[in-house]
Amino acid sequence: MGLAELTRNAVNVLPAEELEKKLALGRPLRVKLGIDVTAPDVTLGNGIPLQRMRAFQDEGHVGVLIVGDYTSRIGDPSGRSKERPIIDPAEIDRNAKRFFDDASTIIDPERTEVRFNSEWLSNLDFAEILRLTRTTTVARLLEREDFAKRFAAKAPISVSELLYPLMQAYDSVAVEADVELGGTDQLFNLLTGRDVMEAYELPPQVALTVAYLDSWDGTGMSASRGNYIGLREAAEDQFGKAMRIPDSLLEQWYRLIAERPVPDTDPMQAKLELARFIVTRSHGEEAAGAAEGHFTRVVRRHEAPDDVPEAALPDGDPVHLPGVLVDLLGLGSTSEARRLIAQGGVKVDGEAVTALDVPRERLAGATLQAGKRRFVRFHAS
Repeated sequence: MGLAELTRNAVNVLPAEELEKKLALGRPLRVKLGIDVTAPDVTLGNGIPLQRMRAFQDEGHVGVLIVGDYTSRIGDPSGRSKERPIIDPAEIDRNAKRFFDDASTIIDPERTEVRFNSEWLSNLDFAEILRLTRTTTVARLLEREDFAKRFAAKAPISVSELLYPLMQAYDSVAVEADVELGGTDQLFNLLTGRDVMEAYELPPQVALTVAYLDSWDGTGMSASRGNYIGLREAAEDQFGKAMRIPDSLLEQWYRLIAERPVPDTDPMQAKLELARFIVTRSHGEEAAGAAEGHFTRVVRRHEAPDDVPEAALPDGDPVHLPGVLVDLLGLGSTSEARRLIAQGGVKVDGEAVTALDVPRERLAGATLQAGKRRFVRFHAS
């Protein structure tokens, strides 16, 4: 495979010459990735560093996933303008299991160690914590961009947040990492890991950061923003969301996700091929074919899907549609339902309706559609 494949899509490899030296050691390298378990969903963007881990694994190296169950109680301040809230331990445990299950769509579970950093961080006594703090200075920590901005703005920075990069660095000491992966916002933490490992008389790790994936709205894909595709999300939803990306993002998505150039075809066909790749990786070829069929029927041809759920007609005549759209089709509020009706986004058997109240006989045995993907078929009587 070679160095070029291992570092594909890397933004930083520091120091580059050290990675070559480590690869020449003739032993499996330990490739570390700390995972954020503050959110339950693992996104397609989270998969970018996982793909690099898989590349190392395919060369015989070991992936080490660090579940930050201990550090998540503080919250990684990277890229934050204020301190993160503390997460409930039970939620962290649930999210950690979910992360590994989702990540296994990309990494090789057989060549992956999963470690919880509470194994070592919870056992540090105060003397050992003081030893860890002596490996750096406050001035060095305040060089970090997010800390520097908050310090200049006189915004609060807790001592626990200042300790976070050192705790993440100690993870590298505990597992004796050779390489640490992360996004570009993690570069400071990864380089701090090098400094701390040297202070503990260990060979320092190589820091390898990868690019972030932009979502269809032009911002970075993030579970907190809701603009993401989950690695274990339903196949139909994955396919539909992948088809939403603008033509301008095709090159980035192919490069980062499929790791190949955009095919020499029209943008619609290129998106279809990419959507099939994404769904196949998570759910298999059969599911990808079914998801594409659903997309073609429902979105492109505006037909009802094959598996429309059925429901009994609500009481009353006429039937008040906003309430039905909320109760049976999952719209957030009756005001949202009214707007959708006014915009022509609600149909009965394919015909747009503009009235809020519809005769009961018109709905009997009919299919009600809200937007592109919400359907219900009423019983005939």
